[in-house]
Amino acid sequence: MDIKQWVVELRLRTLPLSFALIIMGSALAWQNDVFSPSIFVLALTTTLFLQISSNLANDYGDAVSGVDFAGRVGPARGVQNGSISMKSLKKAIVLCALLAFFSGLALLCVAYPRLNLTGFIFMLVVGLLAIAAAITYTVGRYPYGYHGFGDLGVFVFFGLVGVAGSYTLYAGMPSWASLLPASAIGFLSIGVLNMNNIRDINADEAAGKRTLVVRMGMHRAKIYHAVVMILAVVCLFTYVFLFGKPHQGFFAVSIPFIINNINTVMKAKEPSQIDGQLKRVSMLTLLTVVVFTFGTIV
Repeated sequence: MDIKQWVVELRLRTLPLSFALIIMGSALAWQNDVFSPSIFVLALTTTLFLQISSNLANDYGDAVSGVDFAGRVGPARGVQNGSISMKSLKKAIVLCALLAFFSGLALLCVAYPRLNLTGFIFMLVVGLLAIAAAITYTVGRYPYGYHGFGDLGVFVFFGLVGVAGSYTLYAGMPSWASLLPASAIGFLSIGVLNMNNIRDINADEAAGKRTLVVRMGMHRAKIYHAVVMILAVVCLFTYVFLFGKPHQGFFAVSIPFIINNINTVMKAKEPSQIDGQLKRVSMLTLLTVVVFTFGTIV
């Protein structure tokens, strides 16, 4: 077994982004005095398995469709270079999906005293949809990521479900106010996906993968990127102004980095020049949330 290649396959650089949404929901729970350490740990664990399932399924679907050919930009994937078999990758997807299910079930059981039966069933359905969405992004008869709906899926599950959903587990009921920071994380997550799709625009177009970037073209995709990054900042400022604490405005320290990212993307002449920004924006999202959380606690 090639351990190094499996580590690459897990795409660890995506994990800060997935952890950020749980931390944000937990910060909102702390602000409203409903935080629970056990819910926090189980939510992080479930998100970890969901993210890994999504990463593996993405590689599996791209290998089946032929997107991962030799000219692809970015880290070489296991099936692409022959170090991981399709059978092994499929088993890993099933294993991680099962771990996400059982971890999520444990999470719901711990949160059940805060939820009524209707809330429990609703969150169970949402969790099952999250697992399905993680896998069907590039796998199945109609992989929605191949038809321009990936951005919508990311906004819903990384933003609304990840943040507002995790807050609901703490509080036992949803909060309209949580939709603002949830949208902020959703927009930042779209930014990461958009850069990934800009980087892969040539390979995706050649393989018939009709991402939103392929549909828009690189120039419009850059403008779109700037819009979603700015909207993320607007949503957070709006939340702090209407519902938050002044110290939560500390997240503004990330704004210069966001501006630098937008500037870098706008100036990129080749898709390959975007690759280095993926990890940076993932870490930037985590930084924004950590600073926001610090402002919540102090």
